[in-house]
Amino acid sequence: MSIFFSYILLGLSLSAPMGPINAAQLDRGIRFGFMNAWLVGFGAMVADGIFMLMIYFGISHVIDTAFMRSFLWLFGCFVLTYTGIESIKNAASLVEVRKGERKETNRKSFRTGFLMAISNPLNILFWLGIYGSILAKTSTSYGTSQLFVYSLGIFIGITVWDLTMAGVATGARKWMSPKVLSRISILSGVILIGFGVYFGREAIRLLIG
Repeated sequence: MSIFFSYILLGLSLSAPMGPINAAQLDRGIRFGFMNAWLVGFGAMVADGIFMLMIYFGISHVIDTAFMRSFLWLFGCFVLTYTGIESIKNAASLVEVRKGERKETNRKSFRTGFLMAISNPLNILFWLGIYGSILAKTSTSYGTSQLFVYSLGIFIGITVWDLTMAGVATGARKWMSPKVLSRISILSGVILIGFGVYFGREAIRLLIG
């Protein structure tokens, strides 16, 4: 049981560092509330599940090629930059949103999180390293059922963090002034654009190299 809880902690630690998903959750929660923020994280978690399945079935080498990585860097650059610009552009409308106006569907929030995670080469390489090592260790010592339990622990940790981020963003939306929320939304957008620029630079480096 202690090993299971260690994998829950692993899932928490994988999600906690400030990155594009957390920035997008913060932005969605401030502007549209808990459900939209959580769905961004849930979309990312579905993408994580796809990576884990690819590694489990041994087809991860398909996405670990120079061409696919270049494509994913470029696609990720587009998704992150577009989302960041949208966050900055809509920061001024936070007052209207707090009065009840909704401009974001649940489906769009889910799609945003999914596309961010599925197009992130760092995410792919991260899962190759983390889940690949778990798969190698578990397959030599335990059975398939044990691997499922460990994978479930990781997903529980990720879910707990997603709920925490959605709650934090929603709390900020309720208690902070529109001016402060607008600045946070702009900061989230700048972070996303920063990641987008980094992705674009990596794509160019791969294409030139």
